Amino acid sequence: MSADLIVDTQIRVWVFLPIVVITFLVGIIRHYVSILLSSQKKVETQQFQDSQLILRSRLLRENAKYIPKAAFLSRRQVFNREEDGYLTQQRPAVTSSMMTDPSMMTDMVKGNLTNVLPMIVVGGWINWMFSGFITTKVPFPLTLRFKSMLQRGIELNHLDASWVSSASWYFLNVFGLRSIYALVLGENNAADQSRQMQDQMSGAAMAMPPDPKVAFKAEWEALEIVDHQWALADIESKLIGEEKVKTE
Repeated sequence: MSADLIVDTQIRVWVFLPIVVITFLVGIIRHYVSILLSSQKKVETQQFQDSQLILRSRLLRENAKYIPKAAFLSRRQVFNREEDGYLTQQRPAVTSSMMTDPSMMTDMVKGNLTNVLPMIVVGGWINWMFSGFITTKVPFPLTLRFKSMLQRGIELNHLDASWVSSASWYFLNVFGLRSIYALVLGENNAADQSRQMQDQMSGAAMAMPPDPKVAFKAEWEALEIVDHQWALADIESKLIGEEKVKTE
């Protein structure tokens, strides 16, 4: 029965720990290779200014209650004035895209070389080298739905789903060592496989930047309908009342 299954202690030395060490070292190498292959990204001055204006307007909306109403209205007037407001000025549409900027395509190719290719090569080698081993067992029961995820390379129908095969142990390490990478390499590291995959997915969406006119119009509308409620009104009387309660 699966509850009576005993794993050889040699598996810990020759399978369990080597997979952890190999995955960790591959992540370290991938981090430094990504640094060597990374290129300096160019930031358009107009795009940077537009993003800062949007950020300033959003901060004004979110923190409007901490300034008097007259101060808020004057600041909103600077942003939303019809003649020369920051959010109402005419701006050229963004024309940069993946087709016109070859550096974007180059960065995607470098990302595939440093992230996807090592995972495929190392994963295939580990699956061939340590195929058929059971490495560990999770300390809680699981349903049969997890067998295909945790027991890749092992076809045993009666084996408890809590046991983890060598191939699945490698993929758990790939996505589970992010805290160790952050501790050794810092927060913004290139060894975190899950963060790299998210960056690549978001990079494809950012290849065609939106029209800034739409973003400025949406921010103008959001700032225009703000109902100012000053949070510090009658603050003196409230503080005096609290002091009286404390003294009593």
